Amino acid sequence: MIKIQYCRRCVYPFIGVKLYIDEEGICSSCRSTEKFEQIKPDDWDERKKRFERILEETIKDNKSNYDCVIPVSGGKDSYYQAHIITAEYGLKPLLVTYHGNNYLPEGDYNRDRMRQLFNADHIVWGPSVDVLKKLNILGFKKMGDMNWHNHCGIMTAAIRIAVNFNIQLIIWGEYLEISGMFEPDDFVEFSARLRHEHDLRGYEWYDLIDDPVYKLSEKDMLWAKYPSDEEIIRVGIRGLYISNFFKWDSNSHYKMVKERYGWKPAEEPFERTYRKFSNIDDRYENGAHDLLKFIKFGYGRASDHASKDIRWGYMTREEGVRMVQKYDHVVSSDLYYWLNYVDMKEDEFWRIADTFRDPRVWWIEGGEWWKDNIWGGPSMYGPVHLSAEQIKTFNKRQENLHNQNKRKSKIS
Repeated sequence: MIKIQYCRRCVYPFIGVKLYIDEEGICSSCRSTEKFEQIKPDDWDERKKRFERILEETIKDNKSNYDCVIPVSGGKDSYYQAHIITAEYGLKPLLVTYHGNNYLPEGDYNRDRMRQLFNADHIVWGPSVDVLKKLNILGFKKMGDMNWHNHCGIMTAAIRIAVNFNIQLIIWGEYLEISGMFEPDDFVEFSARLRHEHDLRGYEWYDLIDDPVYKLSEKDMLWAKYPSDEEIIRVGIRGLYISNFFKWDSNSHYKMVKERYGWKPAEEPFERTYRKFSNIDDRYENGAHDLLKFIKFGYGRASDHASKDIRWGYMTREEGVRMVQKYDHVVSSDLYYWLNYVDMKEDEFWRIADTFRDPRVWWIEGGEWWKDNIWGGPSMYGPVHLSAEQIKTFNKRQENLHNQNKRKSKIS
């Protein structure tokens, strides 16, 4: 049995991306939120003034018809960003959306209304559906992420449009600092390195072309090409995270944009999380894509949402644990929607998905997958779909990790 360490404050396991848990049992994401919560109202006023100075300096030298680019999906946070820029500062943004063909009807409705509500020009772009289907399959097989194209598109479209239109400023939403690497006063900005290493998982467009079965050419991937350093420097592009300057609370954003702009949450509850107002612009984020996160790392979207709500005071940890127990493991109907979309059989999905299981979390017993739970004790989570040789390789990896940990314990 493998014992998993969970944060004592939220519900994140140690396996979370870029996450670490300190000697008091608190994860780096909770520590980061704690630092932002300690910022006093007067200090938030100063941060807002800093934002205003950047706006003033940038707009003064503006060579474009637009004051900034706002990357938007049509979600509640996109509305909040657009509200700040248009209603609070009266600026003229260019809204940019990457369309990955995954929208729920409510997501389509919210996105399409932004042009009218914020009196803003809006560019919506995306690859052909044929290219998208191939990228779904390639992303799944190469890295266990059918939504890689979506992360790439979001993090490429805004910068490419800014270069093409000579727009210096890009207004992003929340900077998700969970590693403990940065302090609030670092005022982290968007970077090509963050895009490549985190959002794109270390892959680029050229890693997905020339597959012998799912053939894609360089022309098919032009939309995914990130601008050169020379282009970015020529325009003078900066990417600001608005959460560094205004106190960020997605629950509060939801309430405001729903009341002021008629923003619509999902009409039907999701099968893998309790929230109805997150990720409705992308059905796979809450469904098949998130199921893969559980398969790989043993936690899912309900853990993400509950951890945030615990940090912001909307939920107790005990309530969060109940949400994790209820939702994280669910194989939702969205999986079958995706399988039909890309024309894949369910048994092929499981054979591929099982190859991405993390041996720090999962173990094999009696032909079934097992893992430790945050509510105490292990549970069985379905049959193993690996070949005998793959099982042997998985067990060997697990043994090597166990031996490494034993050596580290002796040294410490």
